[in-house]
Amino acid sequence: MALRIASWNVNSVRQRSAHLARFLQENQVDVVCLQETKVEDPDFPALELEALGYRHRLIHGQKSYNGVAIISRLAFEDQGKLVWCRKDDRRHLWARLPGGLELHNFYVPSGGDKPDPAVNDKFDHKLKFLRAMARWCRKETVAERAVLLVGDMNVAPLDTDVWNHKRLLRSVGHTPLESSLMKSLLKAGSLEDVPRRFVPPSEPLYTWWGYRFPQAFQKDYGWRLDHALATPPAAAAITAMRVAKETRTWEKPSDHVPVVVDIG
Repeated sequence: MALRIASWNVNSVRQRSAHLARFLQENQVDVVCLQETKVEDPDFPALELEALGYRHRLIHGQKSYNGVAIISRLAFEDQGKLVWCRKDDRRHLWARLPGGLELHNFYVPSGGDKPDPAVNDKFDHKLKFLRAMARWCRKETVAERAVLLVGDMNVAPLDTDVWNHKRLLRSVGHTPLESSLMKSLLKAGSLEDVPRRFVPPSEPLYTWWGYRFPQAFQKDYGWRLDHALATPPAAAAITAMRVAKETRTWEKPSDHVPVVVDIG
């Protein structure tokens, strides 16, 4: 079954509702996974999305922080969510789509500013979360099923996933430890780094340009924090991938841009 799936950290779904509608319409997306929705479930802009044909949704949000959602034109065959590290901070949802694809939407903790778990609880939480994901992949033998993991993983694991590897090695999101944990996750689930099939690891690839430096996007000071990881049965059906950089040029954009994957 042909599907177009997108993943996007919208950095407040209500503030970016017009951007979301525009992106979905212009790209003919079937299913979109959102992160950092920053809204409680009753206040999610569901009616606006239903008017565009997205009548099926899973929402797991909280006020002002975190939050994930899966919005779809297609009905779900099954669905659920998991609580990670015994802390329900709204970071995961999953749905089984028609045709059997198991889609998991993650928002991994950002980790704060200091890459030291002994003094930074946020970084400690991030490391535990990434390790828990790898354990889950092994325990649930996800490699044997058609599984696609997408979302803001808050790790840029490769040298070419950041605009300046040497300068950023001690920055949260690009430390050797975090990169190693991402590698362990890939191994645990026999996961393919889908975007890097289409853009070789020797070439830069970014999905995030921060707000702190106003010219970050213009100067391409980017990071690849948003990922699409596929088990062998799912990867075999993937035909295309695109990073929708144009959304970063829109007025008052999210600092992240969508990753779009075509299946079938």
